[in-house]
Amino acid sequence: MNTRQLNLESIRPEISTDTINDNMSNDERFQNLVLRPVIKLQNDLLIEVFKNYVNKHKNSFYDLTVEKKIIYIENSIQRDIKFRNSLKGIVIGLFTVGEYLTYIQNSSALNKRMMGIVKDRLISNIQLFERPEFLSAV
Repeated sequence: MNTRQLNLESIRPEISTDTINDNMSNDERFQNLVLRPVIKLQNDLLIEVFKNYVNKHKNSFYDLTVEKKIIYIENSIQRDIKFRNSLKGIVIGLFTVGEYLTYIQNSSALNKRMMGIVKDRLISNIQLFERPEFLSAV
C-alpha cells in the first residue's frame, strides 16, 4: 500500500452501523465501505459548500419553510449540474486509486447513491442553515 492510500484510509471515520455481508451487491458494499465514511469525513465541508451555494443564490433559501428547504436541497443537488459535480468532486477526491478504479466501473449507480447520502446529510443538518446573522456567537 502506498502512503496516500494509507493516509486516506486512516483518517476516515468508522461507521459501525453498516454491516458487511456476502449477500450485498458490489454497489452496496462500496457505499458502506467507501462512500459513507468519506461523506461523513467531509460533512463539515459539505455544509459550508451548501451555505455558500445558498449565499450565491440570493439567500432565498432562508425565507422558506422547513418543508420547502428540504425540496430546495433536493432540487439543488438534482438539477444544478455544476453544484452536483462540485459535490461529487469533494467525495471522489478522497478515494484511493483502487476505490476510484472500482467507482468508474459503475459510476452512474454509485453517483446516485453518493448524492442520496449527501442529500440526507444536508437535510439532517438543516438546522445549521439559518441566516448568518442569527448564528452569531452567544
